[in-house]
Amino acid sequence: MGTSLTPEFWERFAVLLVAAMGVTFVLTAAFDALAVRLLSRRVRRPPTRVPHRPESTDHRISVRS
Repeated sequence: MGTSLTPEFWERFAVLLVAAMGVTFVLTAAFDALAVRLLSRRVRRPPTRVPHRPESTDHRISVRS
């Protein structure tokens, strides 16, 4: 039994295609905004301070006497 693609099929196909494209566009925009927000939150943090290490002074005892 063969079926043909009716005008009703193409109408529904077009509606579903446009709906899928709209959902994709909205989700992409939302995820991009979330990514930008997370990246800007990371940048705003003040850099963590690394403890100051004193300059190395040579306190080794000479083996030669």
